[in-house]
Amino acid sequence: MKTNFSLLFFMKRQKNYSEGEAHIYMRITVHGKRVELATGRSCEPDRWHSKSGRATGTKEKYRLFNTSLDQLQNKVYDAHAKLVQSGMEITAQSIRDVLVGKVAKSSMLLDAVSEHNEKMEVLIGKDYVRGTLNRYKVLYNHLQTFINKHYGADDVEVAKVDISFFNNFDYYLRSRSCANNYTVKMIKNLGKIINICCENGTAESNPIAFYKGRTKTVDRNFLSQDEIQIILQKRFVSARLDIIRDVFLFCCFTGLAYADVKKLRISDIQKGIDGELWIIKNRQKTNVRASIPLLPNAVELINKYECHPICGNLGTVFPVPSNQKMNEYLKDIADLCGIKKKLTSHIARHTFATTVTLLNGVPIESVSKMLGHTNIRTTQHYAKVLDMKLSEDMAVLKKKLANT
Repeated sequence: MKTNFSLLFFMKRQKNYSEGEAHIYMRITVHGKRVELATGRSCEPDRWHSKSGRATGTKEKYRLFNTSLDQLQNKVYDAHAKLVQSGMEITAQSIRDVLVGKVAKSSMLLDAVSEHNEKMEVLIGKDYVRGTLNRYKVLYNHLQTFINKHYGADDVEVAKVDISFFNNFDYYLRSRSCANNYTVKMIKNLGKIINICCENGTAESNPIAFYKGRTKTVDRNFLSQDEIQIILQKRFVSARLDIIRDVFLFCCFTGLAYADVKKLRISDIQKGIDGELWIIKNRQKTNVRASIPLLPNAVELINKYECHPICGNLGTVFPVPSNQKMNEYLKDIADLCGIKKKLTSHIARHTFATTVTLLNGVPIESVSKMLGHTNIRTTQHYAKVLDMKLSEDMAVLKKKLANT
């Protein structure tokens, strides 16, 4: 975006001026609107040439004076160039603001995201987990590419982010083969950034209210009881695969997510109100307290690693590898067990919610509490896939009706 502007240096005499040097000002004009700034320089009236906007004379004093005005002029042109490059609106006032350093960092969108991420980084382990920060870093990268491609600029003003920006960003993400739910979540994360900008005064409103994208319910894959038994009974030559299988099964029997089982400590296992062993800890993702009575299979797995050297050194219940390594080994386990489903730590959690609990008649409210969900609607997603349970319930009803 190119905008013509004019710059004029002129002498202004104060009302009480009588003699001596007078102050030099500069005037920036864009589309007929202008702002004036003091240059901090002064000159004798008989040495000032109004047409050229410079002093006359060959003495060192006047050469230095003119050089200082040349430097100031270059700064004005640099300020104009920055506004063009960033895609900001170019006005006499905005040039002045850049020149004097009054453009707030958070008034630019990428700067606002970056500032948000820097603050979140400090709170990792307190209010946020690393995974949440990583999602906002990905948002920054997506926005950076999108803004450059769509607007031909390095950044855009937060005030210019409207519903059209949201919709164009939505289309951009989908055109890069991003799934619907991923796209909607990215847009909502952007909406959070704009909310922060509204709070600090760099945005007047948030166009997220007009965004029509909605997440869609996705069928969550899980293992059947027969598949659990196959994995449970499988014997592996590799001790490493044996460990991964045990950690995976423990998640199936407890509903713990990868991050939670990796950090699970003996102190998290306590006697519950029934005198039996429970896992009582806050979920890393939501910091919501999860209370999980341990099934016999889960207790056996805990006892199996009681004397494992890695667990002893780290103080953890299981020697859990990185999430990437665990998913790689789970692929090998699925192949060796003849299971066609993709095994991940998520499928273990889904298996607990469906096959282990809901399918066996555990109330959804209890399942929600054990999973550490903040909203029972999240748990209800699991119930929607239980056609088998629905069939069993209807079979009981049919039998009752047949006997009446």
